[in-house]
Amino acid sequence: MDRLAQAGPAPIAGSAAPGGQLPELRAGSPLADYILYASLSNPGLQAAFHRWTAALDRVPQARALPDPQLSYSVFVRREQVNPTRQEFVLSQTFPWFGKRGLAARAASEAANAERQRFEAARLALRDEVQAAWHECRYLGRAIEVVEGNVQLLRRLEAALRTRFAAGLAPHGDLIKLQVELDELEDRLRSLQDLRAPLAARLDAALNRKGPGPFPEAPEIPGEPIAATAEQLLAMLRESSPELKALDAEIAKEQASVERAKKDFYPDVMLGLDYMDMADPGMRDPAAAMITLSLPIWRGKYAAGVREARSMHLAALAERRDQENALAARLQVALYGFRDADRKIGLYRETLIPRASQALAVKQQEFEGGKAPLIDVIDAERTLLEFHLSLERARADHAQRRSEVERLVGRELSGGTAPLIEQAP
Repeated sequence: MDRLAQAGPAPIAGSAAPGGQLPELRAGSPLADYILYASLSNPGLQAAFHRWTAALDRVPQARALPDPQLSYSVFVRREQVNPTRQEFVLSQTFPWFGKRGLAARAASEAANAERQRFEAARLALRDEVQAAWHECRYLGRAIEVVEGNVQLLRRLEAALRTRFAAGLAPHGDLIKLQVELDELEDRLRSLQDLRAPLAARLDAALNRKGPGPFPEAPEIPGEPIAATAEQLLAMLRESSPELKALDAEIAKEQASVERAKKDFYPDVMLGLDYMDMADPGMRDPAAAMITLSLPIWRGKYAAGVREARSMHLAALAERRDQENALAARLQVALYGFRDADRKIGLYRETLIPRASQALAVKQQEFEGGKAPLIDVIDAERTLLEFHLSLERARADHAQRRSEVERLVGRELSGGTAPLIEQAP
């Protein structure tokens, strides 16, 4: 029951409790530094951490006895029969056996739920940082690809101007090339303008004031997931902090049901009554007292039990609903991961090499007067889109993998096994 209260708010594995030495972030800092920075500074994660510590402090409060009561009376008018000068009454209420233990158990399970919500918030933050970081990396690679194509078209334009001046190329071809170049330069400017909002998204997760250095990362090889879909679903059911939080809520509501049943039993109050007599010839009397509460309003207590049972049933239903929703999200994330992995192989191994060869052939044919300019432009445009699609697939691959890790509640190690195998 008190496992959380004894452990206290220690750092979760793979993270750090909020508040600590922040790593210095540079343009080439690894992703792990960004995740650590966010774990130490993100206010949303700090809020979840403090809700956990607050819930831990409710456990000793629930276990504690009610405050004792001290009553003092002074007799401003004394009678001959009862010459009492003043009276002291000290009393202490003791709830019926098991009430405090059940209340403490419910509070402990509530603290366990907050701990799991903190872990879910940590994984959500990790996923958000990775998604933003990979999106920034994709943007940087996309800008490089488009810049390369802009330079290619500019060289082609210069060559075409020379041929046009010599009367070897029609003016229409030069116009077509210039239109294509203008469209590509506009696309480049749009990508460059996107740096600010993407950097703002990353800065928001990091709780970083002002624009920091834009992440610059080399090509990151896609990591496989050496587990089947069935195995990942089992991991989700076992390790998901969102489901663990609901399991703790179910245990808390079960303890609340047992606690509500105890309201049918009386509480006991023990006390001591001491009277200070005005007559020095009389002994000061003292009396021990016992008082029982009378739980006669049975309908009220029965309603409390029904309420607690309804909350328990609601927690069970919410847990089933959340498991179904998480399992569906996992299937969608796995599809995105498999689809991105397939596209990476397709673009890298097949489409880009062939498109590069096609562009080189069309350039040679155009320079030899055997192909129209539009064929060169189409080949260049196709190669550009394939390069951008490859970088998009790489970013999607990393983002979907991070999402899978968030859903199953653990970091997944790569391996040489197939990426994601569908269970037979």
